[in-house]
Amino acid sequence: MAETPAGGQAVWRALDLLLCFRDGGPPPTASALARRLGLSTSTAHRLAQTLAGAEFLVRDPAARYRIGPALTELGLLSFHQQGLHRVAPELEHLARVTGTTADLAIRSGDHALLLAGGTVRRTEDGVGLRRPLHSTALGKVLLAWPRPGADDLAGLAPLRPLTGRTIADVDELRAEVERVRAAGHAMNDGESAEGVRTLAVPLLDRAGHARYALALRSTPEVVSDARVPWFLAHAQSCARAMEVLLLPPDERRGWPGQGPGPGRQ
Repeated sequence: MAETPAGGQAVWRALDLLLCFRDGGPPPTASALARRLGLSTSTAHRLAQTLAGAEFLVRDPAARYRIGPALTELGLLSFHQQGLHRVAPELEHLARVTGTTADLAIRSGDHALLLAGGTVRRTEDGVGLRRPLHSTALGKVLLAWPRPGADDLAGLAPLRPLTGRTIADVDELRAEVERVRAAGHAMNDGESAEGVRTLAVPLLDRAGHARYALALRSTPEVVSDARVPWFLAHAQSCARAMEVLLLPPDERRGWPGQGPGPGRQ
């Protein structure tokens, strides 16, 4: 393994500390950060104060830390540079027409990271923006059409069951991913939360990789078996429109009959 550059350990510690904030939980103190990271309180306090000095964090009067304006600025710049500000009207229209919650996600390690949509606007529940790949329709889509080098299911973190329906075995997940690829879409029927049914489709690039995943979430009564084709048609139409908004022209797949698509790789 390559040697860590001089000062690299401190950088990694600072990054690990920042990543503690992505779960959307209550603002932590330095001692809480120390316990979470296995550091001494003095080390965690020093790191947090340094990050606060650079405005990556903000320390409130109760000595709790929150995400600071520097991270907000970088996040907004990234959001716009990726063109994600363009998809909000599409998602809102899709949600309104289907009567569901519509979300857009990208892969981040072993999770689907929610980028835009109804769930993103309701993060005050402390759940955060990350969802496990193995237990969500969004995740299954991102696993079914992976980016190069990201197709090793055995490399995922332990598959933790969230409900009695969660797939918690790698071989079962591999079979499910094959079914998703053949069908061209994924379903999550109470695998991440009881009483929730989600349908997801990929946003594919020219090479057939899922750059994003689009999901419609509601209840089994709304997304009934009989109405799945109707929801699927709306989701796929929206996904194709958002491919045009999010991908450069030379990275877009061809329209039907002109290039690879779900179920045809």
